[in-house]
Amino acid sequence: MSFNLQSSKKLFIFLGKSLFSLLEALILALLPKPRKNVAGEIVLITGAGSGVGRLLALRFARLGSVLVLWDINKNGNEETRKMAQEAGATRVHAYTCDCSQKEEVYRVADQTYKAFLPAMIANDHGHLVCISSSAGLVGVSGLADYCASKFAAFGFAESMFVETFVQKQKGIKTTIVCPFFINTGMFEGCTTGCPTLLPILEPEYAVGKIVEAILQEKMYLYMPKLVYFMMFFKSFLPLKTGLLIADYLGILHAMDGFIDQKKKL
Repeated sequence: MSFNLQSSKKLFIFLGKSLFSLLEALILALLPKPRKNVAGEIVLITGAGSGVGRLLALRFARLGSVLVLWDINKNGNEETRKMAQEAGATRVHAYTCDCSQKEEVYRVADQTYKAFLPAMIANDHGHLVCISSSAGLVGVSGLADYCASKFAAFGFAESMFVETFVQKQKGIKTTIVCPFFINTGMFEGCTTGCPTLLPILEPEYAVGKIVEAILQEKMYLYMPKLVYFMMFFKSFLPLKTGLLIADYLGILHAMDGFIDQKKKL
C-alpha cells in the first residue's frame, strides 16, 4: 500500500510539473523575451579568423564583450582583432590555435580557457555555445566525416547541458546551433533543391539569428525553420517517406557539385 501511495504521489507531481512547464513555455512563446546584457562578458570564439567566427566577433564587439579569438590562421585572426577593436571592443585577445591538434588546444587553453572556466563554474555563470549543423541532425550523402563530427558536437553540448542541470547550475546556459549550408565558401558548389523552403543561408542572417538566440538564452536554434519540421517528421514518418522528402528538397544530392577548397590550393 505504501509503495502504491508513493508511486501515485510521484506520478501526480510529475504530471503537475509537466503541465506547468508546458504552460510556461506557451506563455513565454507569446511574450517577447528580454535580451541579456553581455557587456563585459568574456566571449571565446573559435575559428574567428574568417566567416561566421569573424562576424560573431564583430557582433559581440559592438555589444561590449571581452573577446578571446582562436584560429589557426594567425593573419586572419589578427585582422579580426583589429576589426573588432574598430567596431568598439575595448579588450580583444587573439591566439593562434589549431583546434584539431590536442596539444595546441591545451597550450592555448593554459593562456585563456583555464583563466575563466573555473570562475564560470564557481560563480554559476556562463554560456556554452555549440555551432553544430543540420548535418549533425541527419545524415548527408558525401558528408559522412563532417556529419560524424557535428553529431558528436551536438551530443557533447547537450550532455554538458544535462550535467549542469543535474548539478543545479542554473546560471550556466547552453545554446546549440544547427544551420543548413551557410554561404561562406566552405561548401562552395553545394545546392538546395528547394530554395524557398530550404535556402542556403547568408552569413549575416545566420550570425544575427545566432546572437539573438544567445541573448535570449535559447537552447536550440535550427535554421531555416524547416529544419524543426524535418526533425519532427523524422521521428515518426516511414523511412521511405522521409527519403522521398529529402530527395524532393535536394538533400540527397546537395553535395554533388561540391568544390573541395583544399584541392583547389
